[in-house]
Amino acid sequence: MTLTANSVWENCLNYIKDNIPEDAFSTWFLPIRPAKINGNILTIQVPSKFFYEWLEEHYIKILKSALQRELGSEAKLVYSILMDQKSQGRDPYTVRIPSSNKEKPQPQEVDTPIQLDKSRLMNPFVIPGLQKLKIDSQLNPNYTFDNFIEGESNRLARAAGRAISKRPGGTSFNPLFIYGGVGLGKTHLVHAIGLEVKELHPDKTVLYVSTEKFTQQFIEAVKNNNQNDFIHFYQMIDVLIMDDIQFLSGKAKTQEVFFHIFNHLHQRGNQIILTSDKSPADIQDMEQRLISRFKWGLSADLQNPDYNTRLEILKQKLEKDGIIFPDEVMDYIAQNIDTNVRELEGSLNSIIAQATLNKREITLELTARTLSKLVQTARKEISIDYIQKTVCEYFKVSMEDIQSKTRKRDVVQARQLAMYFAKQYTKASLASIGSQIGKRDHATVLHACKTVKNLQETDKAFRGYIEDISRKISD
Repeated sequence: MTLTANSVWENCLNYIKDNIPEDAFSTWFLPIRPAKINGNILTIQVPSKFFYEWLEEHYIKILKSALQRELGSEAKLVYSILMDQKSQGRDPYTVRIPSSNKEKPQPQEVDTPIQLDKSRLMNPFVIPGLQKLKIDSQLNPNYTFDNFIEGESNRLARAAGRAISKRPGGTSFNPLFIYGGVGLGKTHLVHAIGLEVKELHPDKTVLYVSTEKFTQQFIEAVKNNNQNDFIHFYQMIDVLIMDDIQFLSGKAKTQEVFFHIFNHLHQRGNQIILTSDKSPADIQDMEQRLISRFKWGLSADLQNPDYNTRLEILKQKLEKDGIIFPDEVMDYIAQNIDTNVRELEGSLNSIIAQATLNKREITLELTARTLSKLVQTARKEISIDYIQKTVCEYFKVSMEDIQSKTRKRDVVQARQLAMYFAKQYTKASLASIGSQIGKRDHATVLHACKTVKNLQETDKAFRGYIEDISRKISD
């Protein structure tokens, strides 16, 4: 009896089905199609590189066992990964089940590639159940290059963004990793890039998504058992823009999925644009393989705007609103608000509100009085490192102590309070907090938070500690 690819693979599936859960079988094996058989070499088609890597990581043993039952101990398996029409001209990725034979067979070209039916994928940005795959870019039309003021603080990032707009995926800036503090224009810039790509390349699919939204969608996909749709949806995007990528810290499963999406897009020459509040090297609790990929293209930082840039930002804002400020007032604001664009715009709004409500002219005196209050109440960025230092100073323990394994009562107390305040004042995950405070796990952080809350309710002195430290952190 002549063996065929279909008959061999069908027998393999019958064996695999009896040895793994039904939902896993449906998700990871039913989409596979047998392509060719050549002696003891079976070639199968899988929808994506992520699919192949998942099989290799989780099911290689059962695949090997099933295939050797059919083709003997020298059996080999070749994966052919053909995502869509763009891949037909490329060699397929191949992996073979190891054998004692050192000679490696050549990759097999597939005669009839299996195409991904994009019309059937679920779009995580629309109401579940709708099959129409019309992707809204999620871009803000108000964030354009025309109203993004260029200066020394952002010139490199802006120039790279314009280059990408002309040739998305065709420059060496892939990925483009833009980082900087709060309010410096990261989100504005990536929206501007996306809008210009859409204008110059209407055939390109552009998508902006916050990392928090991406994570929520992934959790929902896992809950509804449609991870494949989620992954394939993002693998279709021509220009993917992800904001605040640092929020992947500590989220191992979401990092795993994003890693495979990133690889797929990058290998196809699709453009990836990321923003973060810190450079790739400074992101905590991120897999090193992701960090290394963030560095593949261009990392461009946005710094605090200089005086001339701040002045231009003020002029543009006032011109847009049809308001005139005296030159001396403009100069005063630009000289004294030197943090970020958000603070500049906030100062203008405060001055305008004061003048309007009190029916006063906008003068240098009014401006100085208003800004003095604004500057005094401006809060510093609260980081886990800052919280640790504040707690250490309060209890007069060292950072080395709080990071150590010591179980001394005063140090344990300080460590638990640092974890508690880190959860209260930052958006870091429990795993990220634990990693930065003594390399503890998320369960330790959760226990610390519960302990602090219990003591807060039962111990008057401890409640005083919390109030004192909270004031110090907020000041």
